[in-house]
Amino acid sequence: MGRLFLIGPLLRWLAGLRYPKLFVVIAVLFMIDLAIPDLVPWDDILLGLGTLFLARWKDRSKIAPTEQMRPDATGR
Repeated sequence: MGRLFLIGPLLRWLAGLRYPKLFVVIAVLFMIDLAIPDLVPWDDILLGLGTLFLARWKDRSKIAPTEQMRPDATGR
């Protein structure tokens, strides 16, 4: 029952991403790649960085106006 409380916020967060399906695919590949040991860690690092990049790439049209960039104190 505890997991049900996490699904709603997770789905809302995924809806705010520009490419939510691509993020899920890359995140799953990253988890699989971490589970299978290899000699060269570069692919792990690249998949991890790609996952972080996609997680931060928001769809700006869905962001509320109060969350968008505001002008600085000088009004510019």
